[in-house]
Amino acid sequence: MKASTFVYPWDVNGDPGAPARIASLGVEQVTLASAYHSTRALTPRHPRHRVVTAEHAAVLYPPDGRWRGRALRPYPAGDWAPGDACGEAAEALAATGLEVHTWVVLAHNSRLGAEHPDTSVVNAYGDRYPWAPCVAQPATRAYLVDLAAEAAVRPGAAGTELESLGWYGLQHLHAHDKTAGVGLGDAGQYLMSLCFCPACRTGYGAQGLDADALAAAVRDALEPLWRGAPDDGGWTGVEKLLGEETAAATRAWRDERARTLQEAAVAAVRAAAPAGFQVLLHADPVTHHVGANAGVDPVHILSVADGVVVPCAGGPGLLTPFAGQGREGAVLAANLGVVSGMGGSPATLAADMARARAHGATEVRLYHAGLASDADLEAVREALAAR
Repeated sequence: MKASTFVYPWDVNGDPGAPARIASLGVEQVTLASAYHSTRALTPRHPRHRVVTAEHAAVLYPPDGRWRGRALRPYPAGDWAPGDACGEAAEALAATGLEVHTWVVLAHNSRLGAEHPDTSVVNAYGDRYPWAPCVAQPATRAYLVDLAAEAAVRPGAAGTELESLGWYGLQHLHAHDKTAGVGLGDAGQYLMSLCFCPACRTGYGAQGLDADALAAAVRDALEPLWRGAPDDGGWTGVEKLLGEETAAATRAWRDERARTLQEAAVAAVRAAAPAGFQVLLHADPVTHHVGANAGVDPVHILSVADGVVVPCAGGPGLLTPFAGQGREGAVLAANLGVVSGMGGSPATLAADMARARAHGATEVRLYHAGLASDADLEAVREALAAR
């Protein structure tokens, strides 16, 4: 089972020992960030720093001339990843024999939302989510497609993994988040993620819905949850809260917008890439789910991309809907955490990989070589050596 670990350029650049240390884990590949959201990250072994603060979403290389004159364009990184940080790290990693694939975060960008608030998802209460660009808007879609192509096809890269290529919602998992006071489950999260920007209001109209009436219905449906009523969860919970026909119409609009964006982005990457370049999506097998792992239809996405990377922190169950759905050679990669302090379980990695393989996984992704402690990395070495 082929293994790859996620890495940031700042884990490598300025640390001459990093490439060999990563290669010694036993991985065949690294998935190297080339476009990433804002974050604060530990670098526990770096000789020059211990904490890196990426102040805003940025590309970790010099963007090219395609963005000249455009309002929506990627932001270069600051001193946390100067110059062609991605290219520098890729060259050092490749010199050890590791295959390098890019890691591209797309529809998750708080600075874009702050500077261009009209691009953001707007919920039924009129609140904007600046971290979540609305993927229904034509200008945003054009920006994301071009960003996917540029950030994916970097010098020395043999493939890419596209994250957040779909709808993002209420869940942000950054900054000092204080949104867990009311237990919104799957149904509540969906309702709070429905967008009411002008593009989406028009889209709902094409599905036979009045946008004002829909927003009022969403607010009414959420009211019991704010008071502490249980969230039944799942799509049946959405249907119960919103009504089957109305729920289906919202999902039809959102599914179509996400699906066609995914098709366009993958096509743009392939048009820019050399032959044999691999394109994977971070994905969830339920189309109405939102976030870093975009909700997809397994049969459709495996007819478009070369495979998927699937979150398996809660077990391998999300792999099952993808298994056997793609063309021969499709990649089904299980994403497993190996940072103990962030909920990962490096001590059980060998067993977790075996379970993932039994559910159809062909590869494994390990999150994250730069963030893990020495003890965590030693457990990874032992597990991969025993494959």
